Amino acid sequence: MNSGHQHRVFGRRAQEHILILASGDKVRHMTVRPWMAALAFCFVGVFSIGYLLATSYLVLRDDLIGATMARQARMQYDYEDRIAALRSQVDRITSRQLLDQQVVEDKVDKLMEQQMALTSRHGKLDNLLDRAESSGLTEKDGALPAPSSPVQSFAPDIKDKRASLTGGLEAIERQLASGAPADATPDNSTLAYVPSAETVGDRADRIFSKVTLSLKDVEQDQRNRVEQLTSDAGHAASAIETVLTRFKIPVPEETAAARREEESAVGGPYLEPESNDDFNNSLAALDGALTRLEAVRSTAESLPFRNPAIGKEVTSPFGNRRDPFLGRLALHSGIDFRFSPGERIRPTAPGKVIAAGWTGGYGNMVEVDHGNGISTRYGHMSQVMVKVGDTVGRNDVIGLAGSTGRSTGTHLHYEVRQNGQAVDPVYFMNAGLKLATYIK
Repeated sequence: MNSGHQHRVFGRRAQEHILILASGDKVRHMTVRPWMAALAFCFVGVFSIGYLLATSYLVLRDDLIGATMARQARMQYDYEDRIAALRSQVDRITSRQLLDQQVVEDKVDKLMEQQMALTSRHGKLDNLLDRAESSGLTEKDGALPAPSSPVQSFAPDIKDKRASLTGGLEAIERQLASGAPADATPDNSTLAYVPSAETVGDRADRIFSKVTLSLKDVEQDQRNRVEQLTSDAGHAASAIETVLTRFKIPVPEETAAARREEESAVGGPYLEPESNDDFNNSLAALDGALTRLEAVRSTAESLPFRNPAIGKEVTSPFGNRRDPFLGRLALHSGIDFRFSPGERIRPTAPGKVIAAGWTGGYGNMVEVDHGNGISTRYGHMSQVMVKVGDTVGRNDVIGLAGSTGRSTGTHLHYEVRQNGQAVDPVYFMNAGLKLATYIK
């Protein structure tokens, strides 16, 4: 009853599975538990899944290996393309640098040629400028001459006319040192196109263009100044020649020869002038003008165009007057200047002493020959300080003022003679005023 009651309440009890293993005389049994069955099922499932995966790998292995190799090949190609692009970019930059270097060297060579040309001109121009300065066309400190001077309407500073021999190179260095340097290599962080900044060649071309224009301006300024000096020298020489001609003084042979060369014995086929020789031709023209000016200026400076007694009172002019001793009309062949006893007397121009000593009514007299048939006499001196044959200059003392000979008081009798005939010294002194800006 109890058993039946138990079966009705709890159901039938599950029977255990027993696994019997017989090996010969030995018989073993093992009770199969539920968990053992579950473990066995899991093991079989895991094994099946592993088998399926291994089989799938073996089947798909070739495709996977091919895909991996293809991916590696693509990566290698990408790197090779990148390296090739970088190498090409480096080659372009290197070529550009070499080209820029060549451009800079060519520009420097051209500038050095212009610099050498200016240097070669400097010596010639410097000598001519010194001659122009000594001829009175320019002052030592570059100052302009007196406003009344008709010699030049334009008197440039000598220092400005001498071209600087290092101005071009200094300008180059200043330009190269200024500003930010051009980038030789652009940003290579990416292979994308990056617009390059101003290259060294472009910058050098711009700088050298400025320097070349500056040198051309210097050259043109030199040309203008040389032409102006040539014109001024010609005007000055003509003015001096006019005065010399008025006094019937022969024009120096150098000037006459130069004029004859300009006006005669010329000819030949017409050819276009060489531009490179324009400056040399202008220098030659300036040299000829200065030679002409120096010749006539030297002649003018050797003649008595100066006042022998600046600031002194004229006591008796040239011409007819009442003789102080005879009381009748007589010719006064010179000009009398009031002097103090013992004052120094100097000649009005350099020359050679042809008479020195007592000479009749002149008393103690000195006569100086200035050439071209012109001489000057200095009379009534208390003491003669030169002798015949001496060569005297404008600053040499030839005697002391006195009242010897036919004289009523201490004074200087100054006389100018041309070809032996007495002429009014005022004519020479007035001409000297006009030549004051041309002669020393």
